[in-house]
Amino acid sequence: MEPLIVNLKRTDDRVHFECASASHPDLVVPLDYTPPLGSGNGLAGLEALLIAFSGCVSTAIVGLLLRLGRHVLDYSATAEGVRTEQPLTLSEIHFQIAIKSKDVTAEDMRAVLRQAEAISPVWLAIKNNVLVKTSYTLI
Repeated sequence: MEPLIVNLKRTDDRVHFECASASHPDLVVPLDYTPPLGSGNGLAGLEALLIAFSGCVSTAIVGLLLRLGRHVLDYSATAEGVRTEQPLTLSEIHFQIAIKSKDVTAEDMRAVLRQAEAISPVWLAIKNNVLVKTSYTLI
């Protein structure tokens, strides 16, 4: 399996960086930190981690539901990170999902969430360090 490569370049005299994947070099993500260390003109690392978590887990959830033959008419999610100060890290992620569907059931969601926890690479990467609490609304 090919390695994943991300390139990062500092773009100011503080801690503003531009980052892109080798597979998508034209898709640039600004990374920064709040003043006074940074200028606040980009995502903080923990925000980028929440985005990666949300995208990875959502891909698994929707993919698994589609594999079950369910019809996902609309999908949205919110990830809220609970930070600790010393050390500055995430202690919890509260992941709330909203799905509009005529045929997805609560039983489907419980099964899919268990599977997503077992197969989502980002969830697996943080599993022993960050408590993840999921909830969902079926519309």
